[in-house]
Amino acid sequence: MPYFTKLLLLIFCVVLLVESRKHRRRRWTTHVDVQRASHIFKKNRDLTKAWKGKTEQLLRVDEHDFTMRPAFGGPAIPVGVDVQVESLDSISEVDMDFTMTLYLRHYWKDERLSFPSTNNKSMTFDGRLVKKIWVPDVFFVHSKRSFIHDTTTDNIMLRVFPDGHVLYSMRVTVTAMCNMDFSHFPLDSQTCSLELESYAYTDEDLMLYWKNGNESLKTDEKISLSQFLIQKFHTTSRLAFYSSTGWYNRLYINFTLRRHIFFFLLQTYFPATLMVMLSWVSFWIDRRAVPARVSLGITTVLTMSTIITGVNASMPRVSYIKAVDIYLWVSFVFVFLSVLEYAAVNYLTTVQERKERKLRERRFSCSCGIPHSKTMMLDGNYSESDANSLAGYTRNQMVPEEEKPEKMVVHLAMSNESNSSRKRGLKGHVGLRIIQNTHAIDKYSRLIFPGTYIFFNLIYWSVFS
Repeated sequence: MPYFTKLLLLIFCVVLLVESRKHRRRRWTTHVDVQRASHIFKKNRDLTKAWKGKTEQLLRVDEHDFTMRPAFGGPAIPVGVDVQVESLDSISEVDMDFTMTLYLRHYWKDERLSFPSTNNKSMTFDGRLVKKIWVPDVFFVHSKRSFIHDTTTDNIMLRVFPDGHVLYSMRVTVTAMCNMDFSHFPLDSQTCSLELESYAYTDEDLMLYWKNGNESLKTDEKISLSQFLIQKFHTTSRLAFYSSTGWYNRLYINFTLRRHIFFFLLQTYFPATLMVMLSWVSFWIDRRAVPARVSLGITTVLTMSTIITGVNASMPRVSYIKAVDIYLWVSFVFVFLSVLEYAAVNYLTTVQERKERKLRERRFSCSCGIPHSKTMMLDGNYSESDANSLAGYTRNQMVPEEEKPEKMVVHLAMSNESNSSRKRGLKGHVGLRIIQNTHAIDKYSRLIFPGTYIFFNLIYWSVFS
């Protein structure tokens, strides 16, 4: 029994010794972790809490009334402006406006924001501080829509320097009006301007100016438009007067655009020229081929009408004539005149054939004493070749006019003696008629129409290009 008791005491002592060592190790580990955490906290403490109070103390935002401009009651505060154009998004001829994305920066001095600094470094803030201080109330004159980008936050930056100078920058997209002149369209150049002005402060309170002159406007080298070539950007400034409020400083961002002509050459000018040339083909077609010449003329006229309608659909309804209108309508007139030319040729040909028919009838009626006769059935609308085949025949009997509604019976007497000679003369006469199948108007039109159209093109391109 005593032996068993000693064994239990020994086991209990060993257990106590092991537990005491574990407890010491845990306490040492916890102390090390606390020291490490304290070292990390000291190294990476939350500076925003301490800097918040320091910022308010340095800028003294709550100690001043920022609803009033700097140096209120004194001379006008100068506000410099510079702009960096990021992109020209679109130019609309129908709405007469343009859309531009730009970085707009303002520079001024507000001594209320000055703070002591040993290293003369500035402090940079986002848009939340802008709501607490005074900033220039610049707006875009003649703008239709504008907004400040807000992805992922408001694209606004405020930088304050120790001496009180302030840089205020924002990223803006604005759609503004542009009065365009389309009298030379599509061979035109357009000059548009984006205008900046203070809304509330006249030139006695705020002097708005370009900070570095023409150097205040910078553009991205990648700016390009599908229909226009950007020729130049430049800045100007002048005073604007309102009868009810006074004079204001206004800044202008001017840019000149020249339209690319190659697109319109392929889509408008080249098809119109081809239609005019196609209408000239009818001058080489037989004047008796009425369906061919009429269908060709009508097709070219309708195609020109479609081209004119398509061009005007994408343009504003201006009250003056554009350069493209002159070209298309002159081309339309040429196509329409080619149709009228065939109408004149067909009419004159019909009149000429009637005269020849009457002349032959008189000549046939004077012939007599032919022993042999033949009878032929001719319909009322026989051609000139059929009438030529009657040469050398004598009309002995003829059905009266009231008895021949559709058909005409003609009794022909043919002389045996002159049969062979008349046949030879008939063959020569038919050959001469084939050579003379083209009317004189067609011959002249083959030269006059192309020559006049080429002369018009020379004048057109020399005036408008």
